Amino acid sequence: MADSNHNRAWVLCAVLACATAGAAPYDATAPIDLEAASSDFDYRNNTLLFRRVKVSQGGLQVEALEARATGLNFENSKWDLEGQVRLTVPDGKLLSDSATVTFRNNEIVSATVLGSPATFEQRLERTGELARGRARTIEYDVRNQTVRLSGDAWLTDGPNEIQGNTLVYDIGRQRVAANPGETKPGGVRITINPKEQNPQRKPKAGQPEPERAP
Repeated sequence: MADSNHNRAWVLCAVLACATAGAAPYDATAPIDLEAASSDFDYRNNTLLFRRVKVSQGGLQVEALEARATGLNFENSKWDLEGQVRLTVPDGKLLSDSATVTFRNNEIVSATVLGSPATFEQRLERTGELARGRARTIEYDVRNQTVRLSGDAWLTDGPNEIQGNTLVYDIGRQRVAANPGETKPGGVRITINPKEQNPQRKPKAGQPEPERAP
């Protein structure tokens, strides 16, 4: 039974990996663009407040109703975003109530999104199915290309699902680790819904049943 569950997990992980296999890479050398409906600069405390803000760089885009930062400096800073937060990544998106985005050396290196729950979705290139995930916290590591879902984490590729307290999806290695380091049994749950093979069409009302071969 353990081997069966392990194989089923890898079936789901392989399918989820297809979501990002054809995604355009993030360009960290691209310039950072910032747009906002309004801004408030506090020179005495070196703080900034942006409303209806959008920050984008090379395939990544962050939007929120409000963003607060200490100085307009992307060398080494953290931005706190609130309200209708949307993080657009290559071929996908993350949605949440709030988020913290970290900039280092003029590039976006990570984003932590919080929600009730925070969600993400991505269209699977090969199957056309919509891969979706949710958790109380989702951490997107841009440099290491990993997505970590924590707190009632759930992933699906459409028909199949995997659940655990923590799910870590490694985009580069195309692997999903569920509850890494945990030893207590029962912490991971996998649901495989097999597709119906050669379904028989039911006759419409008033039509005779199709004859069956002897």
